Amino acid sequence: RGFAVVAGEVRNLAQRSAAAAKEIKELIGDSVSKVNAGSALVDQAGETMGQIVASVKKVHDIMAEITMAGQRQSEGIEDIGRAIGSMDEMTQQNSALVEEASAAAESLTEQTGQLTGALSVFKLAEQGSGPALGKRAAPLALR
Repeated sequence: RGFAVVAGEVRNLAQRSAAAAKEIKELIGDSVSKVNAGSALVDQAGETMGQIVASVKKVHDIMAEITMAGQRQSEGIEDIGRAIGSMDEMTQQNSALVEEASAAAESLTEQTGQLTGALSVFKLAEQGSGPALGKRAAPLALR
């Protein structure tokens, strides 16, 4: 009878060992699938990080382009400012020249009036009477 008890205990132990082995196998299978899923997540995270790095580089490049465009725009505005200053200077010079020309025209008008007044003292001979065209009157100093 002692052998039957030992054999029963061995059988129970074998059954428990088989159940434990089956449970261990299931746990290992579950762990392997979780490790595979974790590995896939790590790969996906790596790809996402690569995309983030590429996006950050693009943003950096765009910011550099914006900075350069801003500098070019600033230089263009400075050029426009200088051109406007030059145009203002030319306009002032033209205005001064117009004032000078206007003063000269007024002076010429005044001189024309004086000359007309000075010439009005002289009487022109009417046609047919008076000296011939070839003769000239002597200047007053010689008379």
